[in-house]
Amino acid sequence: MKKVMLLLILLSLFLSGCMVGPDFKRPEVDAPKKFVRDLKDSETDINLRWWELLEDPHLQRLIGFALEKNKDLLTAMSRIREARASLGMTNADKWPTFDLNANAGYGNASAGAAPPSENLSIGVAASWELDFWGKARRMSEGAEAQLLGTEYALRSLQIALIAEVSQTYFQLIDFRARLKISKETFALRDDALTIVEQKFEHGVVPEIDLNQAQIQKAIAEATIPLYKRNVAKAEHALSILIGTNPHKIVETSTLLDQNIEIEIPVGLPAELLNRRPDISQALMVLKARNADIGVAIAKRLPTITLTGSFGFASNDLSSINSNNIAWGVGGGLLAPIFHFGKNKQRVEVAKEQTQQAVLQYEQAVLTALKEVEDTLIDISTRKEELQALEKLLTAAQN
Repeated sequence: MKKVMLLLILLSLFLSGCMVGPDFKRPEVDAPKKFVRDLKDSETDINLRWWELLEDPHLQRLIGFALEKNKDLLTAMSRIREARASLGMTNADKWPTFDLNANAGYGNASAGAAPPSENLSIGVAASWELDFWGKARRMSEGAEAQLLGTEYALRSLQIALIAEVSQTYFQLIDFRARLKISKETFALRDDALTIVEQKFEHGVVPEIDLNQAQIQKAIAEATIPLYKRNVAKAEHALSILIGTNPHKIVETSTLLDQNIEIEIPVGLPAELLNRRPDISQALMVLKARNADIGVAIAKRLPTITLTGSFGFASNDLSSINSNNIAWGVGGGLLAPIFHFGKNKQRVEVAKEQTQQAVLQYEQAVLTALKEVEDTLIDISTRKEELQALEKLLTAAQN
């Protein structure tokens, strides 16, 4: 028996490098050599803190609060800790389990006149499912990919959060500027109406001019509550993003304080595949689904489990010594024979889920390329728009 157990252990070690199922390979995608509307050739900084280029201390402070206190971000961090613990649980399946067993009793199990008896046993039981086909290692591979996926998801959320805080911040100062202009316009229209009323009373202008002046004042007056409402809603949205109750955001800069003469390096499309955390997350999902194929295949094959026990047993509750040693070793084999195609279909399900993950990865790449192209054309056309508005401003001031 000892020779058989030793042979099984040696065989498990020999087959430890064998894993059923396909090994993961990153899909090939047809990425262009350069972006259609590349602004300029520049070196790429993967971890560029672009918001610092704006040189707005109030915005940087709000972003710092958001990265520290945003509830969605804290939830994503919790998911990472959950995935890390799940990986630890999965890795533990590679090794034997040890359990302590203890039993004590006193009584008469028969209906006869036999005197009551005592029994006591205490020992350690071990069980080890040999990973012949790499099922545990494939499960560990999938759990590790899921952990990396949650980390990339956190990075994606951080980037999206910074962008949303920045966008909301600029909306807020824009609405405040519009509110200020609306109040100034209302004051001017009110003064103009006073002048027209005096002219109308002296018969200098017709009543239609008076009505036009009243309309212009009413239009200006109606914009004030509109922008008050927009300012308040922007403050509330920004408060939630930084993880606080809705409140008034006091410290902000103005639009004229912003540094708009900045250049953000773009890089090459091929680099985008490594820089974008959403693409990396989709890749890790694909790797996890690919590992599931190996797990599903392994479940169609026999499993061999080694068991062992060592302890003490006695019929006297007060006496346990070296003469009461009890031990045992054994092995078991479980092989699926006929499950009405369930195990086969499990493999097919895993393959289809992997194919879906491939398509989702490819879609993530296409979406990323589109977003960069959209941003490049947006930057170039808005620069042209800004130049035209500067001419308009100059003319209006004159």
